[in-house]
Amino acid sequence: MPRSKSAFRPPTLEQVAAQAGVSRATVSRVVNGLDTVDPALAAKVRAVIAQVGYSPNLAARSLMTKRTDLIALVAHEPDTRVFGDPFFAGIVRGVSQELSRAKLRMVLVMIQSPDDLDEFNAYLRAGHVDGVLLISEHGSNPISSHAKEAGLPIVMGGRPFDSTPGITFVDNDNLGGAEQAAKHLISRGRLRIATIAGPLDMSAGVDRLEGFRKGLGDRFDETLVEGGDFTLQGGADAARRLLDRCPDVDGIFAASDLMALGALPVLREAGRSVPRDVAVVGFDDIELASHSDPPLTTVRQHTQDQGRLMVRTLLALLARGVPAGGDQLSQDAQSLINPVELVVRQSA
Repeated sequence: MPRSKSAFRPPTLEQVAAQAGVSRATVSRVVNGLDTVDPALAAKVRAVIAQVGYSPNLAARSLMTKRTDLIALVAHEPDTRVFGDPFFAGIVRGVSQELSRAKLRMVLVMIQSPDDLDEFNAYLRAGHVDGVLLISEHGSNPISSHAKEAGLPIVMGGRPFDSTPGITFVDNDNLGGAEQAAKHLISRGRLRIATIAGPLDMSAGVDRLEGFRKGLGDRFDETLVEGGDFTLQGGADAARRLLDRCPDVDGIFAASDLMALGALPVLREAGRSVPRDVAVVGFDDIELASHSDPPLTTVRQHTQDQGRLMVRTLLALLARGVPAGGDQLSQDAQSLINPVELVVRQSA
């Protein structure tokens, strides 16, 4: 006879307590990570939990600890960009790894419309998550203010666009990296050096343009700046506009690898050889950069490490501590800037 679906009964807290020879309250304290139980006794309880396969009731646990053990990773982008851009993949991988080490879970939220934002605001106020990680801020984004209004700690992946005081962030050295790229193009003897800039409603776009301007110094020419959107198609479109306006360009800094990769076939179609006629430098060092034709010179940023550092910074704000084996963070979590480096390949 087939076994009834209701025949299985998961082990209970009381059964764990009976088998371990302790009180129900002791098991509950161990399950909830409280440090008021003798270490040897706690180890015995955990061994019984593993043996019988006990899983705590998460709703009941949340009521007791006032924690959900859920962290929201929020991207103010369409799903096509979040799942198609290697930058986001690196951030998600790093966040997921570090949350797993901390025994926390991630909920991925994509804000694509005002309705999405309203729903997420209600979600925060309802207390469904313990903290927020925010990536890809555009302009003065209200997401951070909603998190603060809900009493939740927030860590941004990138410098806040409007430099709001009190917002904790983990960024890469966008300004310094773009400056390196510009100086590298000068060192290659390029005279008409242009840039395909990122969106100027994002701090990464603003900082990379400013770094490029600083690196060129007196050579900077406003007419050699073309706007892009950090995508392949955006890079291709920007390259066409740039060549139409300034056909004698002999160096291009694209503010993302995807835009640089989008520009390469446009340059070929125009009969411009890379790097003989036009040297090209990108930013990110995504995996495709080393496999392009020619392989792309670029500024390497460590997005996976950025994601991990965002989690560790949030853990510090939550007073949870760094998971065992994790590296300690700088105490200045308000302005944590990761170093970048120039990776020279055949495109420049």
